[in-house]
Amino acid sequence: MRQYVFTLILTAAVTLALSWGVWRLSLRFKLYPGIRERDVHTTPTPRLGGIAMFLGIVFALIVSSANPFFELIWVDPALMWSLLGASALIVVVGVADDLWDLDWMIKLAAQFLSAGIIAIGGGLQVYALPLGDLTVWSSWVSIALTMFSIVIVMNAVNFIDGLDGLVAGTCLIANGIFFVYSYVLVRDTGASTYFNLATLIAVTLIGACAGFLPMNWNGAKLFMGDAGALLLGLLMATSAIAITGQLDPALLDPETIGRSQLVGAFLPILLPLVVVLLPLLDFGLAVVRRLAAGKSPFSADRKHLHHRMLDMGHSDRGSVLIFYAWTSIVGLAVLLMYLGAREDWPGEYRPGIAFGAIGVVACLVVTFLPDRRPSDSAGRRVPPRTRPLLRPDVTAQDHLK
Repeated sequence: MRQYVFTLILTAAVTLALSWGVWRLSLRFKLYPGIRERDVHTTPTPRLGGIAMFLGIVFALIVSSANPFFELIWVDPALMWSLLGASALIVVVGVADDLWDLDWMIKLAAQFLSAGIIAIGGGLQVYALPLGDLTVWSSWVSIALTMFSIVIVMNAVNFIDGLDGLVAGTCLIANGIFFVYSYVLVRDTGASTYFNLATLIAVTLIGACAGFLPMNWNGAKLFMGDAGALLLGLLMATSAIAITGQLDPALLDPETIGRSQLVGAFLPILLPLVVVLLPLLDFGLAVVRRLAAGKSPFSADRKHLHHRMLDMGHSDRGSVLIFYAWTSIVGLAVLLMYLGAREDWPGEYRPGIAFGAIGVVACLVVTFLPDRRPSDSAGRRVPPRTRPLLRPDVTAQDHLK
């Protein structure tokens, strides 16, 4: 565990320092776009934080190559270099989009190319699904399933990037839960070491999000942009596949394994989906909504879940905290179900189910509290996002004074 703590602190420290540097350089060279109609912020803000997150993660992974604790993964470095190459590609495309607003087809092609580098170049694929005897037999089916899974998660994470601290905090919580699960699962399966690729990726993502969040919290000085959001989605999907895709279907026969192990076999599919449940839900709703309107599924609008939270009367920070609560409660409930099913916990699934039920009810109450926005003289609610327009001559530097 000490090796993971060291990696987390190292990634966070490097990311924080680089985030500050990227912010200062962005202001100096005016590398920030104008405010779009769908944006919530009202001051020009740099969107290049993904560069700092990427460099922080790369630095931590390179340092891990010299650490004997992580030496197993570097015996065959093809996967790690493919992972770094795919990450670099998606960050470069993300930065270009943040600066010049690329066509969505170019971005989608780059996403599939990055996913292909991992699936084909690195050989990380969903070879089998823990659904009884169901196995992915064809190598092309494995590659296609892996690539589509990565692309979907990348876009799901990117779609919720609309409020200060939303993506960074949500991904920090999600990866924290996934790290605990993957660490315990490796131990429970009798591995000789507590290290695996999924836990290493998860802990670097926790560090990157923790290091970036101080610059991105409400009143953000720096946004991660598409580069950061797509990078987080890419690595989160990869870490999930690193566990899910490597499971042996022979271990999933209920006649030969206990119920605890069976639950653990299904959780690699369930838990990664749960920790990104809100992004996936937002992504699915957006695709259906836009296709029904005859638009591209990747066309931008102001109808995401976080926009709807604002329209309900929640503040920026309140909306973000509600997202944090939903992610924590649902993820921890599923994690507790696994922990409760282990032999040393009485009551099996009941702790997780009880925690989840109470937490969901509490979140529903907070989310749908009566609208307390002030009314005008005609009794109409005052829109929560009504703000004075910026003068065109006001720059980001002016707002720092």
